[in-house]
Amino acid sequence: MSERHLQPLLHDLVGVVHAPTSALGDTAGQIRPSGVQGVFHADARVLSRAELRVDDREPEAVTRGAAGPHGARFVTLARWLGDPGADPTVRIDRTRQAGPSGLTEELRVSSTAAVPVRATVSVDLGCDLAPIELVKSGGSGSPLEAKAGEPGRVEWAAEGLVVTVTGEAATVDVSGDRAAAPRLSWPVELTPGGSVTLRWRLAVTDPKAVVAAPPAGPDWSVPEVRADDRRLVRLLDRSLADLRGLRLTDPAHPEDVFLGAGVPWFLTLFGRDSLWAARMMLPLGTGLAAGTLRVLARRQGTRLDPATGEAPGKILHELRRHEFTLPAHELRLPPAYYGTVDATMLWVNLLHDAWRWGLPADQVEPLLPHLETALRWLGEHADADGDGFVEYVDTTGRGLANQGWKDSGDAVRFRDGRLAQPPIVLAEVQGYAYQAAVNGADLLDAFHRPDADRWREHADQLARRFRAAFWVDGRYGPQPALALDREKRPVDSLTSNIGHLLGTGLLSGDESAQVAALLSTEALAGGFGLRTMSTDDAGFSPLSYHCGSIWAHDTAIVLGGLARAGFTEAALRLADGLLGAAEAFDYRLPELYGGDDRALLGRPVEYPAACRPQAWSAAAAVALLQAGVGLYPDVPGGQVEVRPLAGPELGALAAGGLRIAGAPVTVDVDRAGHPTVTGLPADLTTTTIPRIPAPRPAGHPHPARRR
Repeated sequence: MSERHLQPLLHDLVGVVHAPTSALGDTAGQIRPSGVQGVFHADARVLSRAELRVDDREPEAVTRGAAGPHGARFVTLARWLGDPGADPTVRIDRTRQAGPSGLTEELRVSSTAAVPVRATVSVDLGCDLAPIELVKSGGSGSPLEAKAGEPGRVEWAAEGLVVTVTGEAATVDVSGDRAAAPRLSWPVELTPGGSVTLRWRLAVTDPKAVVAAPPAGPDWSVPEVRADDRRLVRLLDRSLADLRGLRLTDPAHPEDVFLGAGVPWFLTLFGRDSLWAARMMLPLGTGLAAGTLRVLARRQGTRLDPATGEAPGKILHELRRHEFTLPAHELRLPPAYYGTVDATMLWVNLLHDAWRWGLPADQVEPLLPHLETALRWLGEHADADGDGFVEYVDTTGRGLANQGWKDSGDAVRFRDGRLAQPPIVLAEVQGYAYQAAVNGADLLDAFHRPDADRWREHADQLARRFRAAFWVDGRYGPQPALALDREKRPVDSLTSNIGHLLGTGLLSGDESAQVAALLSTEALAGGFGLRTMSTDDAGFSPLSYHCGSIWAHDTAIVLGGLARAGFTEAALRLADGLLGAAEAFDYRLPELYGGDDRALLGRPVEYPAACRPQAWSAAAAVALLQAGVGLYPDVPGGQVEVRPLAGPELGALAAGGLRIAGAPVTVDVDRAGHPTVTGLPADLTTTTIPRIPAPRPAGHPHPARRR
């Protein structure tokens, strides 16, 4: 039987990040030479081992916690030292801090013993410079031999990348077998009640990295939030700290900041992920959106290239320093890969939404040629077979077989479990396309550029085609199909994808109500959030990556659509699930988690390979805050719509320091759901929208499907 190449598990590791550097170790603080443990810089593992010992014994772990936005603290004990008896008297506090080009550790050894304590503290190191894709596929590199430099210093170098570890006042041993496992060591003497702090640091020089750390701190606001449900406050605090650590820039344009997708696999520029995260962060300012738009605009496609998926006007999927290869999956992605069906429309929609939040005209106008080119891609390249829908197919056999956000190979399944064959027409992508056409038209009109009417007509035709082709009869009444397959047959499983249609304009009011009702069924909403596939479908598995698990960003996007459309009961159920998950995960929401029923364990089941922290999972906290206060500005139109989710069920909620047109705005929603908005620019007026009744699933076929 052939050996399986398994992706390493992540769920029980502790991570710190200050992009482009991240570190993953175990709950005791050890970084062991196994799995995905290590310190990574961009796409390379620059340290594969950092194991602490006291007198050649491992201290025993007690607890750990966060140490600021980029750090973690671990408490361990050396119970064989100090006084005899049940109480431990020698303790080691290990504090790890990630920096943009390295990492530091402090080891505070303290004693409450009545007698002096003598010991040797050591840290065993290792470096394999393994590329991230090798680690992801379950492999590792061979340990490199280190060279001793100045006192207390050890160094590795290969292909222009230089890794240096320095231990303050430490002795370095690189002799014999220790060349591949160098040791830093410190003799320690503690008087009764005494302590000593030891330090070592890692520095990385990486001139070939395609991403870099921003030169300054984040320019988004940090809101002051008061909430009856304190889970929201804790989630927001932890999420904003994580997002601070995920900030990146293009080395050639350090002024433009975007969010790396997640630790450890995706700490680079990802079109879809970076765009969605920036869109959810708009209530805190437009700076992140502007940087993300410009970074991706500079890499917008200019030619047809099947090998990379590039096409004129298309927005990039992901950026690496070299080819990203996973042999077990027959995947070989070029360094700049364009295999995404939705990022181009999401770019257009982010530009529009940032403009509505107050992105200044002098920042919008330089991006309008890129907008027009993106719309041309939508009209000329997105529909390869001319049927009027946006579709995808990987023609190389080496790229992503599925190119929507659910991009695993088995993500698009019929109700009976069969895989759909490409080309694939995804439901939510048609919603993005409709919205991009309308939003693009609004921008063209506002800036006196031609073709707005063409794109509105394009959107109208797409809506008519969608209504005729996608609606099918399901267990709970009519439902949009997940997709159309190669033969244009509706892929009739019930999935979270349909929730992304809310708010795009593609659905009528009655259709939106039916979708809201479907999203409220136990089959989709019975876990800690929104399941990616319903429990009624044959392909459902609670730990399937895209066919039954729950993704925080997916839940937040759909929750936001429900809330803005006025489907309060459905939105509240998802909000409670997301907050319950946040509480279970110490308020650091992972990329995804299991779609089991809430009653199974009373907490969500970890998806063992989920990234954490992850940009759009962390940004989901801001999306939840926005839905809670219900703030929806249209700065060019002089209007702000207010439709709070907070109120009788969620409780009172107030947020100060939100940003509209650069002005700090406060929204205060009382327990009855009545909002008060202060700080708005004088030329904006508010409109408060009342709640509408909760939807119920329809019991009859959709009108367009009647025969």
